[in-house]
Amino acid sequence: MGKSRVAIYTDGACSGNPGPGGWGAVLRFGDGEERRISGGSDDTTNNRMELTAVIMALAALAGPCSVCVNTDSTYVKNGITDWINKWKLNGWRTSNKSAVKNVDLWVELERLTLLHSIEWRWVKAHAGDEYNEEADMLARGEAERRMVTPK
Repeated sequence: MGKSRVAIYTDGACSGNPGPGGWGAVLRFGDGEERRISGGSDDTTNNRMELTAVIMALAALAGPCSVCVNTDSTYVKNGITDWINKWKLNGWRTSNKSAVKNVDLWVELERLTLLHSIEWRWVKAHAGDEYNEEADMLARGEAERRMVTPK
């Protein structure tokens, strides 16, 4: 029997950068099951939330799967499919010798990618993709919940 198939749609949001942020993910399994997960942080960045969304979605899978990750973040897609190997060879430095941001999350994302067979797909944000829009709504909702209202 082959690996279970799952399509994952992720998004991150941040009010201010840094500021309160949220992440959201929609997981669509081959058997028709759908799962929505979300969370956030009081002080974060949009890129940390984008990465966290993918990490949490992959971590939610019970075992090795055949996964299609749909993200509107070129930072996440290019980072994991292209830049990460160069960063590691350069001691977690970018091509201009500055320290890579969010190394803790990149390390965890790479660890999780080794458990699955993953296709990475970039989707245009706010272009009508139903599940990307839903992930965006989850992420924005989590960010909004963390905003402090002045008294």
